[in-house]
Amino acid sequence: MKLSVSGHVVVTVVAIGMSLAGCGGTLYAIQVNGAASKVAQAKELGADKLAPYEYYFAAEHLTKAISEASDADYSDAVEFANVAEEYADKAIKLAREARRGAGR
Repeated sequence: MKLSVSGHVVVTVVAIGMSLAGCGGTLYAIQVNGAASKVAQAKELGADKLAPYEYYFAAEHLTKAISEASDADYSDAVEFANVAEEYADKAIKLAREARRGAGR
């Protein structure tokens, strides 16, 4: 079965509508995945030892984001995930600088 151009438009509009209906969870999922990836990267770089404040601040905010999402409070979860990602980025930067300074 082949869809016409108008058929593709209808399918696209329905898909967008369905994703907007559950956008809180979708936005949370996108944000928390990015934050979790950054926290994991920071850990791999040794930020838990080289930039402990920033690393643990990020990790705890990620944990809180997951907790808020489990209560379906997606707006707060997104905010906590944003802070987690911001501090994970800082931890990554500091860990890289510390490693460069140590000649590694």
